[in-house]
Amino acid sequence: MRAPLSVPAGAVIGIGLDVVEVPRIRRALGRWRGRFAGRVFAEAERRYCEAQACAWPHFAVRFAAKEAVAKALGTGIGAALGWRDIEVVAGGPGCVPQVRFSARGRALLARRGVGRTLVSLSHTREVAAAQAILLAAGGARPRRRAAAARPGKRRVRAARES
Repeated sequence: MRAPLSVPAGAVIGIGLDVVEVPRIRRALGRWRGRFAGRVFAEAERRYCEAQACAWPHFAVRFAAKEAVAKALGTGIGAALGWRDIEVVAGGPGCVPQVRFSARGRALLARRGVGRTLVSLSHTREVAAAQAILLAAGGARPRRRAAAARPGKRRVRAARES
């Protein structure tokens, strides 16, 4: 296996996009509000969304942002990265939203050579969308994903060895 090439600081090393139907999140919150919200959103995210005149699009766009970040990392939401490992922080009027990571999330970013995470959020009353872009840290040498995180790769290797 070849060693990964060094990536210049600021180079794009991951892009993720997710679109969520706001009514789907509204139904989930209505049916399992405490359980769903507690499992997916940090306390600060819940407080921010609930302080809005119409909370559902704000919950939905944060859900989409978490999915977009997980897609950009190539892990999805699961064993390597959970819902609560990613927190979307409101930037205030005229400011861009930020993403805050748990210790486990920060460790994953470091292993992947991520120096900065950018997110863009947009929503209407019906649809929420988020895009995440991962930028390389200075002189980063991103590690390849483990075989378990890359479905189908194991079978290809096994076929080559036969």
